Amino acid sequence: MTRPLPHHVEVASVTHVATTDLADMLSPGPERRMPLPGFDAKFVDFPHYIVLITEEIWAQRRVDLCLRYYAPDCVIHTTAGDVVGAQAVVDNTHATLRAFPDRRLDADNVIWSNEGGGAFYSSHLITSKMTNLGLSEFGPATGRKVRVHTIADCLCKDNQVIREWLVRDNAGLVAQLGLEVAAVAQAQAQADRAAGYDLIAHHAEAFANPPPPVAFDSDAARVAGRALLQAWSAEPGGAERSRLYDYRVDALFPNTRRLYGPDDIDAELAEIFAALPDAQITIEHVAVTPFLGGAQDVALRWSLRAHHRGGGRYGAATGSPVYCIGVSQMRMMNGRVREERTVWDDLAVRRQIECARLRGA
Repeated sequence: MTRPLPHHVEVASVTHVATTDLADMLSPGPERRMPLPGFDAKFVDFPHYIVLITEEIWAQRRVDLCLRYYAPDCVIHTTAGDVVGAQAVVDNTHATLRAFPDRRLDADNVIWSNEGGGAFYSSHLITSKMTNLGLSEFGPATGRKVRVHTIADCLCKDNQVIREWLVRDNAGLVAQLGLEVAAVAQAQAQADRAAGYDLIAHHAEAFANPPPPVAFDSDAARVAGRALLQAWSAEPGGAERSRLYDYRVDALFPNTRRLYGPDDIDAELAEIFAALPDAQITIEHVAVTPFLGGAQDVALRWSLRAHHRGGGRYGAATGSPVYCIGVSQMRMMNGRVREERTVWDDLAVRRQIECARLRGA
């Protein structure tokens, strides 16, 4: 039987990444702040686990710890294809550090949920600053300093990441390197073809079989989900937009696009709908954590399915199917979206379209 704590004993709350200094997150004290069965005793709660393993692997350069913190058969899903197995994570991390040896990963937020059965889910918003000093997947070293946003959604159990959905603003990264995004996408598609890899074929099953929409179990999740679906509906929102989005909404989108107000978001997405007129998204996971006061942070992982039937953003129409993984983190204040951080790999979207062009060549 558990004995009640004396009234003078204070129990620390679960780590709140968005408002806590890194030094405090890395030295939180020895006491467990939440049940965490199957995880090492040094982790006081689940957000601490996410922040600390990232720190150990990347900041401390203990890359082989990926073999401990990733399941041997884990799958990392990206729009550019899947990475399978802990050893592949090790190899990819070393490759990234050869290209960007000073890379750091700063935790901006961790929005998380308890999935039951000892499993936990995190949506980890990261800002990376780094200098391109070696050959990367995008080409020879440019010597340029870049800043890129990433969101890593991880399903974890028994001290390991067992599945991950990784999105990074690779188009914005390539542009900061001083390279032409369209040219890099074309070069990647040509390399895929030479290697016998077809990105459209890789996504064919996921494209054809969208999962059932996720259920929302809170007002914050319902409003955030409705805002995201309405924004991606290719139809003017009218009065509903003002009920879903604060007029001052501050949004960050791929290609390092900083947007202000729902009209900016509409204009940005209008470019996408001009190229992908039948685009539809499916929300696949939602997590909610408190922010400050009555504000709440909501993480929505989604997938997009469309056909490239319009010109503009991606060049002349190809008819190509397009599949994309995305994550949106929204800060809800007074029942509306006040901040949004949406990330997807627009370079990999272009890569699929270039794959279609090569098929037709």
